[in-house]
Amino acid sequence: MKPSDRPDGAGTRAGAGRESPVGREAVGGGLNRADAAPTEVTLAFEDNRLASLVLGQYDQNLAKIERKLGVSAHANGNHITIKGPADACENARRVFENLYGRVKLGQTVSLGDVDGAIQEGVLQGSLFPRDETPKGGFEQLTTRKKGVVRARNAAQDVYLRQLKQHELVFAEGPAGTGKTWLAVGFAVSLLEKGIVERLILSRPAVEAGERLGFLPGDMKDKVDPYLRPIYDALHDFMDGRIVERGMQTGMIEVAPLAFMRGRTLTNACVLLDEAQNATSMQMKMFLTRLGENSRMIVTGDPTQTDLPIGQRSGLGEAIGLLSGLEEIGHVVFKDSDVVRHDLVRRIVTAYEAAARRAQEQR
Repeated sequence: MKPSDRPDGAGTRAGAGRESPVGREAVGGGLNRADAAPTEVTLAFEDNRLASLVLGQYDQNLAKIERKLGVSAHANGNHITIKGPADACENARRVFENLYGRVKLGQTVSLGDVDGAIQEGVLQGSLFPRDETPKGGFEQLTTRKKGVVRARNAAQDVYLRQLKQHELVFAEGPAGTGKTWLAVGFAVSLLEKGIVERLILSRPAVEAGERLGFLPGDMKDKVDPYLRPIYDALHDFMDGRIVERGMQTGMIEVAPLAFMRGRTLTNACVLLDEAQNATSMQMKMFLTRLGENSRMIVTGDPTQTDLPIGQRSGLGEAIGLLSGLEEIGHVVFKDSDVVRHDLVRRIVTAYEAAARRAQEQR
């Protein structure tokens, strides 16, 4: 079988016995009768080694695609045979070709990347895609250590586009949706491209439902436990030695929100994480630190506020006051956008459902 003429060399599809997919507007909402007829699609990739990376260890990626799209797929070397409804087979073909294109560029493919490729393929295959869904695929960012990082769902795609378009972006939603991780990656990419000169990463120093009391050490030792999630994300995108050198020279600064008073942050990318734990006064103080040639990103989960009872979170207030301005971006993640783990998605959904029931009862 001849290799594909596609620019990314993603593979070849055989049309033996395959009908042209129809009724794509039914994607995500059930298949019509024309799509219900069983169809067989065959793919042949050029490189056996790359094909094995697409399939995953013990064919786990192939099994996930089967389960998510409702098709039957069989791999034999660099050949993959897909059987099922026409529309589902076409979506699966698109997913396999997208994944092959990624591994051909040297990118790794995890189960999370497979989820993203499935969502991207389904949205690309729709005759009537949503306005925010790009025809060329989901948005991506690039850093030296991590390489290319692509959005895994439509919400993350909107998020990355908002970050590139606006100087101030609010991102709210449940844990595990990639709000902080992508924000840190975007900040690192700006620093490496020379668009900004320094990174300033901040969080409110608030305990999650418990009081830790006295912490030994100097100021850095006392605040580091609160800022550890930001350190973790930073080391994902930058080499550890560069992070340490950047923190020594002031190119990278990780500080509690309380230390921002009176500063003007110019030529910097400023991130406030866990913003739901900032008070109204703190939020106003932080937002007014924005200086020339700077970017500001504010992320948080309004449902996980650790402020004392009766104290209003500054995140919701700021979004209500400012999200209507044209120069400010606002992205809302939902439980369906969780990319951390399938079980995390179910946990978040269960808690949100319980909260809705409690609110209805009140």
